[in-house]
Amino acid sequence: MPTSSPGRMGHTQAVFLMVAVTLMWSIAGVVSRQLEAATRFEVTFWRSAFTALSLLVILPLWRASERARGLVAVPQASGPLERHWGILPRSKVFWVSGVCWATMFTAFMLALTFTSVANVLVVMSAGPLFTALLARMFIGQRLPLRTWLAIAAAGMGIVYMYGSQMWAAFTDPAANASGLVLGSLFALCVPVAGAINWTVVQRSQQHGESVDLVPAVLVGAILSSAATCLPALPFEATGRDIAWLAMLGLVQLAIPCALAVVCARSLKAPEVSLLALLEVIFGIVWAWLWANETPGREVLLGGSVVIVALLINELLAWRGRVNAEPLPDESGATPH
Repeated sequence: MPTSSPGRMGHTQAVFLMVAVTLMWSIAGVVSRQLEAATRFEVTFWRSAFTALSLLVILPLWRASERARGLVAVPQASGPLERHWGILPRSKVFWVSGVCWATMFTAFMLALTFTSVANVLVVMSAGPLFTALLARMFIGQRLPLRTWLAIAAAGMGIVYMYGSQMWAAFTDPAANASGLVLGSLFALCVPVAGAINWTVVQRSQQHGESVDLVPAVLVGAILSSAATCLPALPFEATGRDIAWLAMLGLVQLAIPCALAVVCARSLKAPEVSLLALLEVIFGIVWAWLWANETPGREVLLGGSVVIVALLINELLAWRGRVNAEPLPDESGATPH
């Protein structure tokens, strides 16, 4: 009788859990629209600070459970930071990953204060394509034709979406052209930092150095809150604002980041990428329903092109990997 690997859940369970993860990720936009007085940098500071506080509590419990099941090996000579929180003081790659997470946390919330939720999420959805390009340049991974076509189609969708909005903004005196430009640039930092993060970690793994991304999330949250603390002064958030931002730190970042690690043990990379696209759809729908932020025609058309291009690319990648897997023999075991 086949048995599951330690720390792995069933495929169907992992799929449903990953859908729940995307639901939690997708609430940032609509929650940010409920804030009463918190300013730009203050929003980022509080969310990052509460993410760090949450992970400071969650990680020691998480790592103790992982050690008990033999999933994490901690050297005897390791210090308390490494033993309890997984922080690797000697690893340059770990700190690069932490800086990338800090960039993503900060840029994402700043982008939401300048432009619409839909604009931010559509730009972020191009992350897998940026990752593919960086992996091609720095790791030497070859890109299939389908990925080049997806990059071209997604690029055209984003150009159309922003080109149309930019034209309308610059021709309409009442429009906020500067907000659209700044929001778009901040949003672009998120997939670029994510692509750098993945590429650096992947390259280090090829050279025998393993980096746990969840402790790097903790470092990123600490760096983000430290970088935005002074610009956030004087603090103007109401108690209601802080409650919303505390909920984001715990429910929208700390918990789903840990759960995504569990999902990644049972799902292939293309499956994770496919399911992660649900964040874009959920996030736009929540902002539409609960914040009266109706996406314009340009966003719907351009964003649809981006999502369809990514969807087709990931589906073909998934199909290619499934077809390449060897068939099990009559005993149910996979030949090797």
